[in-house]
Amino acid sequence: MDKSAALEQIRQRILQELECPLKDAATNLVFGKGNPEAAILFIGEAPGAKEDELGVPFVGAAGKELDALMHLIGLSLDDAYVANILKYRPPKNRDPSSEEIRCHTPYLVEQIKVICPRVLVTLGNFATKFVLGGCSVEKMKSVSGITALHGKHMPLSVDGWSGIVMPLFHPAAMLYRPQLRTVLQKDFLSLKEMLGQQTL
Repeated sequence: MDKSAALEQIRQRILQELECPLKDAATNLVFGKGNPEAAILFIGEAPGAKEDELGVPFVGAAGKELDALMHLIGLSLDDAYVANILKYRPPKNRDPSSEEIRCHTPYLVEQIKVICPRVLVTLGNFATKFVLGGCSVEKMKSVSGITALHGKHMPLSVDGWSGIVMPLFHPAAMLYRPQLRTVLQKDFLSLKEMLGQQTL
């Protein structure tokens, strides 16, 4: 089975079997976008209003910022895949609860294993803490925050996947903390340098 078909099977299973209050309140499942054969996978936190409306991740204001950062280093959706730890929008864009993360992330782990990227870029605190906690909700609290970890390259092996994890601030953070724009641009240039050292 090719990767596109395998991802579609996961998407259908979420529609059929996931039981979560977020699902009942949401307009659309927001599964992922990009190239299933990509060597780089960006993982965000959760869909916002525009993502919920269209059923596609990173299409709102934060998505435009991510597109610009990717363009800065010569990446497009031909080169990357983009997903979130939550597949349905939390009301009013509030932070996800531990139980919501626990319900949704088994599907994210399956996405990671199907795409099998060389590099996982975690955007923001929740994605970073989940992935670096060994994809365990229980271990998230033991992981440092994004301020301490952003821009670092860390090897990781978890649940059948091995590669490099690079935590970055979530592009949405620039919308209310403009001073982070320079930090994110610098980290993306570091990501470009790291990608150039990989055989992708």
